[in-house]
Parts: sequence; C-alpha cells; structure tokens
Amino acid sequence: MFELFNDEDSNFRFRITGPDGAVMATSCAFPDKASAVAGIRDVREYAGMGHITDMCLPPMARAVAEPVAAVAGDAASGPDCFSQRPGVSVRPKRTSRTTSAA
Repeated sequence: MFELFNDEDSNFRFRITGPDGAVMATSCAFPDKASAVAGIRDVREYAGMGHITDMCLPPMARAVAEPVAAVAGDAASGPDCFSQRPGVSVRPKRTSRTTSAA
C-alpha cells in the first residue's frame, strides 16, 4: 500500500507498507502533492521490472568496514534503514555486480 502524508516540514512524502502494516520504504520530500503522486506512479511503473544491484560487500570486506561505520555513527546500517532515515538514500557508492531479476 502507498500512504501519502505530510512530514514535519509540511512537505509531501509517501511510504510503502507491507500487508502487516510494516513500513518498507519512505520517499524523499516532494514540494507538492502532484509531485508525490507522480513519484508513486513512477515507483509502480519501474519497481516491478527493476534489476537487482548487489551492493553488498564480500564477507571479508564487510568485517573490515563494519567497525568504521560504527565509529562514524552510520545510522543507516541494519535492516530498518529505510524507516530509521526516511527520504535519505542509503545506497553506498562502490563498485557492484548487477544481477538481472528474471
């Protein structure tokens, strides 16, 4: 389900919730309702046919990187990163492998 709402700064946002009501993702802020609705339309159109990009670190690199992220205060790590930091991209900037979702 898509839920359209106003954030604390009176911007428009939407969130995607699962069947159990859990928030799966929260959008960035939009200046007006029409833009937020267009964002929902875009997500509906592109999400179903999107490719999966594996941005995960290999196990050895992850073991080295985790202490650095903890020291830097990276609140975007963990399974609830979208609900903890709504509207903030949590995709790391590093080389990745791309896998096609067939």
